[in-house]
Amino acid sequence: MHDLELSEEQCMIRDMARDFARREIAPKAQAMEKAGWIDDALVAQMGELGLLGMVVPEEWGGSYIDYVAYALAVEEISAGDGAVGALMSIHNSVGCGPVLNFGTQAQKDFWLADLASGQAIGCFCLTEPHAGSEANNLRTRAELRNGQWVLNGAKQFVSNGKRARLAIVFAVTDPELGKKGLSAFLVPTDTAGFTVDRSEHKMGIRASDTCAITLSDCKIPEANLLGPRGKGLSIALSNLEGGRIGIAAQALGIARAAFDAALGYSRERIQFGKPIGEHQSIANLLADMHTQLSATRLLILHAARLKSAGYPCLSEASQAKLFASEMAERVCSKAVQIHGGYGYLEDYPVERYYRDARITQIYEGSSEIQRLLIARELANYPL
Repeated sequence: MHDLELSEEQCMIRDMARDFARREIAPKAQAMEKAGWIDDALVAQMGELGLLGMVVPEEWGGSYIDYVAYALAVEEISAGDGAVGALMSIHNSVGCGPVLNFGTQAQKDFWLADLASGQAIGCFCLTEPHAGSEANNLRTRAELRNGQWVLNGAKQFVSNGKRARLAIVFAVTDPELGKKGLSAFLVPTDTAGFTVDRSEHKMGIRASDTCAITLSDCKIPEANLLGPRGKGLSIALSNLEGGRIGIAAQALGIARAAFDAALGYSRERIQFGKPIGEHQSIANLLADMHTQLSATRLLILHAARLKSAGYPCLSEASQAKLFASEMAERVCSKAVQIHGGYGYLEDYPVERYYRDARITQIYEGSSEIQRLLIARELANYPL
């Protein structure tokens, strides 16, 4: 990406994130994976740098410039470690976003400054063990009793679930209304009855805390309803564009780290009297990988520019997420291949990149869902 395509401010954000990722994140990535936890001091530093409030306006302590700057920053942080990129992307998009877009003035004043600074991390409790992310079939219930909402149910695959101070929980308030009976709630995670059952053991992004959560007679004030009663489905679906741009940027960052590792290795590893990167078979692999990274970045930034300008871009964001996530698996696989047997060892980071990349085809809408959405948009595509 040539800097002439970016503003000075966007370049500054990208370079700050890149420097921080290389200096502070990448050297700790392997240790954090083994610990299954992202270093608390690292998260605090990200908050101080404004990386955790990139969708929040300055009015509430955020650092919003536009979605281009956000995508560039997520890419850089994810190149340092995919798990840290996941925390950043999820916190910004579905932690800060719903409060910003649907919160009352009082809710924004109470939560947004802490969310933007990283003093409070957010999590998004939609998926359930039996319903998946199919909002129409949620079993979690919320009943209004004596001026309090009482929540009961179970949530699955909650990213940032153990670390979060604020959970955005979706529950059925009016079962007879079907999809119009779903509502959203702001639930402080220290509320009695909100229990983190376990942290999941995952293939990749292991430092990211992905949790199963139980809500058992969890009581919150009536004022903690987020948005109008019955608008939960709209709130759940409201940030698909920004969320998918973020995950696409995460996939790009992981893949770029794998490419950089493979390129470096190809210059150092000598076979048949010369670096392996000078053999045509390896050079061709690297050329293809580099081209796929460049094409992906253009798709992401196109969607980000549309989002920043206020244009609908669900199809563009879905295209970017689909292409980036599937590209990441291919590029990381080729990076392992270039390393040969060493690429299969934990001693080399490409083994971790390969595992980390896989989730990007699943969360924030699977590749199958992205194709479905893109195909629907084609019904009105001008010929």
